[in-house]
Formats: sequence, C-alpha cells, structure tokens
Amino acid sequence: MLERVFHLSENKTTLRRELLAGLTTFMTMAYVVVVNPQILSQAGMPVDGVLFATCVSSAIATLVMGMWANYPIALAPGMSLNAYFTYSIVIGRHVPWQTALGVVLLSGVLFLILTLTNVREQIVNGIPDCLKHGTAAGIGLFIAFIGFRNANIIVGNSSTFVGLGKLSDRQVILALLGLLLIAILVAKRVGSAILVGIVAITIAGIPLGVSHWPEHLFSLPHASGTFLKLDLRSAAKLGLGELVFVFFFVDLFDNVGTLVGVCEEGGFLEDGKLPRASRALLSDALGTIVGALTGTSTVTSYVESAAGVAAGARTGLGNLLIAALFLAAMFCAPIVAAIPSYATSPALILVGALMCGAVARVKWDDFTDAVPAFLTLIATPLTFSIATGLSMGLLSFTFLKLFAGRRREISALIWVLSVLFLLRYIFLGAE
Repeated sequence: MLERVFHLSENKTTLRRELLAGLTTFMTMAYVVVVNPQILSQAGMPVDGVLFATCVSSAIATLVMGMWANYPIALAPGMSLNAYFTYSIVIGRHVPWQTALGVVLLSGVLFLILTLTNVREQIVNGIPDCLKHGTAAGIGLFIAFIGFRNANIIVGNSSTFVGLGKLSDRQVILALLGLLLIAILVAKRVGSAILVGIVAITIAGIPLGVSHWPEHLFSLPHASGTFLKLDLRSAAKLGLGELVFVFFFVDLFDNVGTLVGVCEEGGFLEDGKLPRASRALLSDALGTIVGALTGTSTVTSYVESAAGVAAGARTGLGNLLIAALFLAAMFCAPIVAAIPSYATSPALILVGALMCGAVARVKWDDFTDAVPAFLTLIATPLTFSIATGLSMGLLSFTFLKLFAGRRREISALIWVLSVLFLLRYIFLGAE
C-alpha cells in the first residue's frame, strides 16, 4: 500500500529514511506548537484553544500535502502571518480576534477557489528559473539566519544592526558544537545526522542547566475557547475587504516562494515546473479554513521542511508521522516545549548551507537573470520575508527584460504578477 500511494522505489527512498526525515522536519518546526499560542494570546485568545487549533490545522494540512500531493512539505500557522493577525489587525486596528478569524476564513476560501481553478498552479509554474534558483538560495540564507539568531550566535547591535553574540554563553557553545557535530555526520553521510544532533545537544544542555526535562509529560487539550468562535458576519463587511486581500496576498506568495524553494532543493521540479502543484496548494487552503474554524491564523508551508528534504525525504510518507506528532503534541505540549531553540538552530544553519547550492544554477553571465536572482536571494533574509524577496526579484526581472529589449521573455503571467506585486506594496505600505 505504501509503495502504491507514495512510490518509494520510483523516488529511490525507503520507509526508514522517510520516517526519519519526517521526524527531523517536525523537530525543527515543533516550536510552532509553543510560539503560535504565545503570539496569538497577545490578541486576547485563550492559549489552550490556540494550541488545539495549531495542532489540528497543522496535522490536517500536512496530511493532505503528504497523501494527496506526495511532497515532504509540512504546514502550520505562519509566523509572519500570526504576527500580522495580532499586532496589525487586532491590536493596531482594534478588530476583535473573532472578527479577525473570520477574515482568515474568507482568505482561505479565496485560496481554495483559486486553487481549484488552477490559477495558483499557473503562478507556481510561471515563475522564471532564475527566480526559482534565487528563491531556493534565499530561503537557505533566511533559515540559516533564523538558526544563528535563535542560538544567539548572531544578536542585535545598535551600531551595526547585527553582531556576534557572547561566545561564553553556554547556549552559544552548545549550538556551535551541535553545528560541528551535524556537519561531520552529514559529511559521513549519516542519514539521521540532523535528528541525532538535535537530540544530543538537547541532552547535553540538561547538566549545564540550559535545558531541562519536562515537568509533566501530558496535558489535556482544551478547544472550547476558540472553536467556532469566528465572527464571519463582521468579517464580511466591506471595510475589512482590504484585510482579506492582505492576508491572501502575503500567504499566496509566501507559500509559493516556500514551495518553489524547497522543491527546487529536493529536485522535485520538472522542466522548471512543479508536478501536482494544485494538489500541493490545496493543502494550505484547507489548512487555513480548518485553522480559522478551530481558532488560529493562516496556515502555510514551512521552510523548515527543507531540513527533512536534506535528511533524505523524497515523498509525502514522512508527513503521516509529522501529522501524528502534531496531534500527539496536543497532549504532549510540555515535552515539545522542552526542546530548546539552540538545539534546533544548527539544523537550520546546515540546511541553509545546503540550499545555497542553488545559486550555481543561475546564469550569472546574463545580467537580466543575475540581478533578479540576486535581489531575491539577498532581500529574503534581510527583509525577513520570502514574499518580499520574491516580489523584488520578479519586479526587477520585468523591468530589466523590458528595458533590455527582451520583452518577449516576459509572459502574460509575469506582467499580471508584477502589477499585483505593485498593488501589494501599495496595500502593505499603508500598514
């Protein structure tokens, strides 16, 4: 049955490799189970309800991605989108969180309609190769920067924006040792290298007092605080139309950027196009709808999935394990919370290094390809946004091709996307 559904032999992989890779992906993104409720609680939402919604929506979306699209990409409520939900809409605009959930639902329905009509698939497959390569490398730099930051290897600096952290810090030392350990294991082609590194560094931190055994192993989920609490009538008012548009816009291109980048790294693209793209895009649409109904912000593909791809994932089989672990996390939140960020940081840094290999496929001798790829690559980590990096790259691609007299290389889709990206900056510029 597994062979028939996931085509393991065709993808030259094994059950063990897929499950280990799935476990690796979950370990690198398990923080969402803790962080998402913390952020949304600042909007006045009950933590227990958000925890339930986070786990359920992540499990369903990840399961759909694995079973229907057969890609090793996990999904969960997006970190940038939950911040926009909390700080821009609820706190900034004084919109009740129930109404904001209604906005999320409307954007999810819009995702679903555009997916079923293949509009989103055309967007994914219509992105130029130079931007696909630049996006993959940009995501690599992005998640590597997140890893450095989470481990406090890189910290804020008032004079230079960022700077080197304290090398005497025990967490920094453990993170650097973890980075070295995982790098050695990867060089030796140990399939579970990333997972071994995460577990080893977590355990090593216990006697040093920087990590700890969980106080409790289990806790019961409580869904009533957010389940079906959305206010769809208020969200449907004309005045909130632009909020639906912003949610839709940010997630659309954030998700597209992640899909293209991770799939480029995994070698899933065929002639620059993503097979079964509509199936893959259906997962975040359904996840967002479920998330809004249960009580969380927009669900999207996670760049941490690249950790599983780097560990050998080539099919959606590992997603079954990830979905099961998300459901288990509803009851095992204390265990999930015990995984420190400095232990998962080395995995993100190493995966980032592997993804940067995509820059070798950019045609650097063609300036109209090189500049858009570079802008995509550099803007993604510097703006902390995959969507922004992709938008800058695509706009520069359009303008350079146009003024270089190579207008024929600009497809109708690229023209449309360029106009939409300009509208994106107009809408988000007012935020």
